Amino acid sequence: MTHRITFYPVGNGDTSQILLTGGRRILMDYRHQKAGEDDFYPVIDLKARLQRELKEANRDYFDVVAFTHADLDHICGSTDFFELQHAQKYQGEGRIKIRELWMPAAMLLERPERDQLSDEFAILMREAKYRLLEGNGIRVFSKPPALMDWLKPELEKRGESANARDHLFVNAGTTVPGFSLGADGVEFFCHSPFIKHCEGGDIIRNDAALIFNVRFSVNGHEYDYLAVGDAEWSVIEDIVNISRYHGNDDRLAWDLFNIPHHCSYFALSDNKGKDETDPKPLVKELLLMGREESYLVSSSRPIPDNKDAYQQTQPPHVQAKKAYQRYLREVRGRKFLVTMEEPNENKPEPLVFEVTYGGVSWKKSAMVGAGGLAAAAPARAG
Repeated sequence: MTHRITFYPVGNGDTSQILLTGGRRILMDYRHQKAGEDDFYPVIDLKARLQRELKEANRDYFDVVAFTHADLDHICGSTDFFELQHAQKYQGEGRIKIRELWMPAAMLLERPERDQLSDEFAILMREAKYRLLEGNGIRVFSKPPALMDWLKPELEKRGESANARDHLFVNAGTTVPGFSLGADGVEFFCHSPFIKHCEGGDIIRNDAALIFNVRFSVNGHEYDYLAVGDAEWSVIEDIVNISRYHGNDDRLAWDLFNIPHHCSYFALSDNKGKDETDPKPLVKELLLMGREESYLVSSSRPIPDNKDAYQQTQPPHVQAKKAYQRYLREVRGRKFLVTMEEPNENKPEPLVFEVTYGGVSWKKSAMVGAGGLAAAAPARAG
C-alpha cells in the first residue's frame, strides 16, 4: 500500500495533491500562472500537468478540491479550470469536475469586492453557496452565526428546516466525514478555522484558513502530515493550546510539514530577527513535535542566503528558513525542501513524497516516472 503527496512548483503559491492508495485524489489549492506555459520560465504549467495526470488515471474529476482561503496564490485560474455547477458558462469544454468542494466559512462571508481577484473569488463564493443550498458536493469548515443568518432564511424559502444542512459543516477539533483510516487509509482532522476567526468585523483570511492534520495508515503504521496554509504564529499557538486542552496532542506530531505562508517569519514570530527568527514558545513546541526522519516543505520561491536576502520584506525569509532547519536538526529530521529549488532552480519539478509501511520518503524527481519510484532515504518502520 502506498499513498502519495505532491507539492507543485508554482512560485510563492500553494498547490498540492494527495493520491490515496485506493485512487481517490484530494487537491489542496490551485494556482495556475500563464508564465508557466512558457518552457523558459521556471514556474510549472499547472493546468497542463494536472490534466495530464488525470488523463493518465482515466478520470476527469478530483474527489475533493479544498481551497484553504481566498488569496490570489491559492485560487488563481481556478474558475477557468474547474467545472462549476451554479452556471452553465462554467461547464463542459474539458473542465475538471469537483466531486466535493471544501471551503472555510470565511470564503462564504468575505466581501469579494475588496479582493484584487474579486471576479474569481466572487465566482467561487457563488459556487459554494449554490452547493450548500443544494445540499451536496461541499463541506464548509466552521459554522459562524453570520453564515447561518444567511443560510436559514434561504432554507425556509425552500421549505426546509434550519438545520437541514448541518451535516455539511465541519468544526475544528473533528475529523472530516467521508474518509477513514480503515476504508481509505487516511483521515483529515480539522485544526482550524475556529468560529472566532469568522466573527465580527473584517475577516482576516489567513487566520480563517483551513489547517489539517492528515493521518495516513499503512498496514497498521500511522504517519502524520500537517497542512498549514498561510497561518501566522498566533493561530498556530491557538491550535497547540486547544489541541492540548482537548487531549489531541497526537494531532500535533508530524512526519511531513508544509510550513506556513511560503516560509514567512510571521508564521514563527512577529520579529524576523537579524540572522535567524526566534519562534514564539508554542510554535517552537510544535516544531519539536516532528518525528525522526521527518521533512519540512516550503511552498515558495528559492531561498538564497546572501546579504540582500536578509533585508527582504516579502517571503520567503532566510531567517525563517534557518529557524526551521535548526528545529529539524533537533528532531533528527531528514530534509528542508523548497518547491522551486528541486531538482534545480531553472527547471523545478513537483516534490513527491510516498507514505508506505516504512514511513514517509521523498522521491527525487529524476526517479519518479514509469520506471518506478526510488526513495531518497532508506525506508523505516515504526
